[in-house]
Amino acid sequence: MPVIRPGNEGDTTPVNRIYNHYVLHTTATFDIEPWSDDKRQAWILGFAKPYFLMVAEASGEIVGFAHNGKFRPKAAYDSSTDVTVYTAPDAAPPGTGTALYQALFERLNTTDLHRAYAIIALPNASSIALHEKFGFNLAGVLGEVGTKFGRRVDVAWYEKPLPHR
Repeated sequence: MPVIRPGNEGDTTPVNRIYNHYVLHTTATFDIEPWSDDKRQAWILGFAKPYFLMVAEASGEIVGFAHNGKFRPKAAYDSSTDVTVYTAPDAAPPGTGTALYQALFERLNTTDLHRAYAIIALPNASSIALHEKFGFNLAGVLGEVGTKFGRRVDVAWYEKPLPHR
């Protein structure tokens, strides 16, 4: 099982390597251009409670990451958060996504955040199963909301209430 720890700026390149794989080869993210290390480093340095970045490390390598962030830019949404998890496609031991989310939600439970949201490009049975394992429920599906690799992609919105402190 990997070691889960808070991410830091030293994780820039490995986090980018994992994420950019998904940018270039999947519809799991709607980014269409890979992130530069400068952009990723600025992103990592922007984390502060109630937003967290967790990384999974196995055999000295970063094999996944999970984070939460602002749900939407308007202030009325500040009690909600967006969550996501990515694992290295060929290097992450089984259970890495679960371990990352466990650590992330332990931290989220120390905040005043009220609800977590996950947006999943369809189809993605493994991501749906992971989110349902953590108590997420389907809130709705947006049909053909994105276009990537020349095809239109549906997304499912999942939500989960967070414990009140």
